[in-house]
Amino acid sequence: MAVKVLVVDDSSFFRRRVSEIINSDPRLEVIDIAVNGKEAVEKAKSLKPDVITMDIEMPVMDGITAVREIMKASPTPILMFSSLTHDGAKATLDALDAGALDFLPKKFEDIARNRDEAVSLLQQRVSELSRKRAFMRRPAITPRAPEPARPATRETGTRSVAPTAKPTAPVRSASIGRFKATGKKYKLVAIGTSTGGPVALQKILTKLPANFPLPIVLVQHMPATFTAAFASRLNSLCKISVKEAEDGDVLQPGNAYLAPGGKQMMLDGRGPASRLKILDGGDRMNYKPCVDVTFGSAAKTYGSSVLSMVLTGMGADGREGSRMLKDQGATIWAQDEDSCVVYGMPQAVAKAGLSTEDLPLERIAERILVELGMQ
Repeated sequence: MAVKVLVVDDSSFFRRRVSEIINSDPRLEVIDIAVNGKEAVEKAKSLKPDVITMDIEMPVMDGITAVREIMKASPTPILMFSSLTHDGAKATLDALDAGALDFLPKKFEDIARNRDEAVSLLQQRVSELSRKRAFMRRPAITPRAPEPARPATRETGTRSVAPTAKPTAPVRSASIGRFKATGKKYKLVAIGTSTGGPVALQKILTKLPANFPLPIVLVQHMPATFTAAFASRLNSLCKISVKEAEDGDVLQPGNAYLAPGGKQMMLDGRGPASRLKILDGGDRMNYKPCVDVTFGSAAKTYGSSVLSMVLTGMGADGREGSRMLKDQGATIWAQDEDSCVVYGMPQAVAKAGLSTEDLPLERIAERILVELGMQ
């Protein structure tokens, strides 16, 4: 059955363009369009699409408000379309906070080398996000406590004996129980992510204390105009300091450095002399910034003293960098499937046997603090 898509935009040209691209993939089908956020909210309830594509600036009701309303009434995977401007970046981050799962620039050519690549990218994003629909609408299940054994009774002179309770197997879940520190010593935390990463990073970093003892390097697949706005947002929300990385930055404890979009971030030097090198993105590189590049340089610079994580994201970026870290004795964790927007990057790491733990997003910050002896 084809993935049902609702296209929301006040521009008839853009609605038609997006609809044509989606309908050209036999796995996808545009079931309707909406010209403003109010219509989108109503049609999300009545049509129950698998995925919604949503513009930000629209009359009657804007896209951010529409996302909030849809997520309250009929949670649905939403892909935002944004302009690649500073204001567009801030609005897109607001939409992700409201519940949207991913975004693409309205000018596809800004992130694709040709039309075919742009078409494939949009189709792939819609297809991937559709897999989260059932999970988003799945009701929470509260496990029932076992019924207590009933006391023996007498009925018409016959004794009724309560059945013996069967022993229950322990629940095996990363979201239950206490973590234990491995006792390893670290000098750096490195995190790589893509689709779903902005929300994931925010959930982790906002739980870290101001006295966090290590520097943190962050690689999030994002356009160049977005990373400054994202770093600024994180800095305003977190107790630690967060900034967009600059060439020559000296790594300091309690500071997080976000790789700038369109560039590559590498580490150079050791200990107190460790600095960041920001380099040209490179024409041959699929990702700018690239998790593999940063993780690989961290392996050379810090060896086994790296605590690294690969979070939600499409593709396999981070797998080869994690392999280099693993070869040096570093620690690699992966986000678990259920809490990922797209289980691509973490799956690649886990399938390659590189991660030692698969963790739910809500407990990653706790796991970090336990590992560092702070909790």
